[in-house]
Amino acid sequence: MPAYVVSEVRVLDEQAGDAYRKAAAASIARYGGRYLARGARPEAAEGDWPDERRIVIVEFPSMARVRQWYASPEYARALEIRRDALERRLLFIEGLPGTSGLMTA
Repeated sequence: MPAYVVSEVRVLDEQAGDAYRKAAAASIARYGGRYLARGARPEAAEGDWPDERRIVIVEFPSMARVRQWYASPEYARALEIRRDALERRLLFIEGLPGTSGLMTA
């Protein structure tokens, strides 16, 4: 089953944010992940959404792969940068069988 990493982000330092994005992207690709949304500014259909908050959604082949990526030495380097670059909320979500890459209602 696919699994997703959803991150709600506020960039604290744009230059450090760029360095983090490059390091994170390389580690994500190495562990089989792909971006579905990156740095998107959501349109709030209901409720409020702060203008400075962005969303990142990454799909991985499985929850096991998400955990391998997050604990990897490659991502550890990105995490060091992230501490000064971003404030965020990070979620791991298990998908449904047969939904990889599909958007259904």
